[in-house]
Amino acid sequence: MDRSSKEKLVGDLHGALLAASCLVVTHQVGLDADEVTSLRRNMRAAGCSFKVTKNRLARLALAGTKFEHLSPMFTGPTAIAFSKDPVAAAKVAVEFAGKNDKLTIIGGGLDATKLDASGVKALATMPSLDELRGKLLGLLQAPATKVAGVLQAPAGQLARVFNAYATKGEAA
Repeated sequence: MDRSSKEKLVGDLHGALLAASCLVVTHQVGLDADEVTSLRRNMRAAGCSFKVTKNRLARLALAGTKFEHLSPMFTGPTAIAFSKDPVAAAKVAVEFAGKNDKLTIIGGGLDATKLDASGVKALATMPSLDELRGKLLGLLQAPATKVAGVLQAPAGQLARVFNAYATKGEAA
């Protein structure tokens, strides 16, 4: 790889890390091409990216980002997963690592917070941003639905009473 290609790679990775809110650092030893393709496909489906990186280039890309303090984690056969969603990259990486022993979670970062492997696994159990938005929307709509039900109940009861009197009058 020539110097200009390395500079472009570092620049692209730096830009992606500036936009990311979650970074997961992994060691991947012995993953074959099909397994990496499967992992990348899962990451893309969740809105994440997965890159096998050269440690020196990754450290250069981390400089000036909120993940700069994670540089010591970049030793050995490193790959990173990152996403704008604070949970998505951790969720996919932990799920894949649970099925495949060749991928090991080393640690990561959530914005400026450093996470160890157990922290990343705990982050993966949290609901995603979209799931939380859906729950919040459901909670906000529930009171309005209940109020509408309460307001309609007396009218429904009156209608049933009138109907009962009408059917009683017809029977007599």
